[in-house]
Amino acid sequence: MSDTTSVKQGFAVGTSIGAAVILVTVGIVQFFQGLAAVAENEVFVVGIDYVYQFDLTTWGWIHLVLGALVALVGLALFTGAAWARVSAVVICAISIIANFLWLPYYPWWSTLIIALNIVVIWAVSTWKPTQTTHAAAHAPSTPTQSA
Repeated sequence: MSDTTSVKQGFAVGTSIGAAVILVTVGIVQFFQGLAAVAENEVFVVGIDYVYQFDLTTWGWIHLVLGALVALVGLALFTGAAWARVSAVVICAISIIANFLWLPYYPWWSTLIIALNIVVIWAVSTWKPTQTTHAAAHAPSTPTQSA
């Protein structure tokens, strides 16, 4: 394995831990966003002619459930398990779609979450834990000196 590949994998591993933190944080905030939409229908305003216009209570429940799932997958991503990485990519794709549809209600937040989800998908999909552990196992060891 070349030094360049090792550096890229090290960056991806660090970003994957960051991705887990981002997922947990986004999930919690998205949960509270859904709670705000369910509790008070006048919190968010949308233009009159929006194609995907649902009742804000419906959008609130969508964000409540999605936020809880995103946070749980983020916690699972800390384990580094393959199923957690696949789940993270799937839940981020679903979150991208939901936040795209949510754009007219809260455009800056939706754009930020879409961008963060893209970063998480990149981090999780470029991380190859088998190469990282393989490189560590086959790294030249330094002989210890006996006194």
